[in-house]
Amino acid sequence: QVQLVESGGGLVQAGGSLRLSCAASGRTFSIYSMAWFRQAPGKERDFVAGIRRNDDHTYYADSVKGRFTISRDNAKNTVDLQMNSLRPEDTAAYYCAAGRYSYGGPSYRGYDYWGQGTQVTISS
Repeated sequence: QVQLVESGGGLVQAGGSLRLSCAASGRTFSIYSMAWFRQAPGKERDFVAGIRRNDDHTYYADSVKGRFTISRDNAKNTVDLQMNSLRPEDTAAYYCAAGRYSYGGPSYRGYDYWGQGTQVTISS
């Protein structure tokens, strides 16, 4: 099993920045991709960004391209999400996900493990 713990959420004004971090523990050798999803109240869980372990290939939702950057540190078993130029519509609970296959894409079915989430609130 793999455990994922997110941190770094909070309340910021529009235009500001936040950095989320996700720490993986347990059978981390089985992780080949990691990603961030988000879910706003009353809405479905949406893909934000993903990264493959073997080649660092990244994927981004159109809504965050140019503003968010996903990065990983395999030695520390962490994946970060740097979020800049934040907008009120970025408000959501952000979830870290990890998968046993080299995927990194937008389908939640590509991921086997999920964190508990961290809240991000952007004020206008």
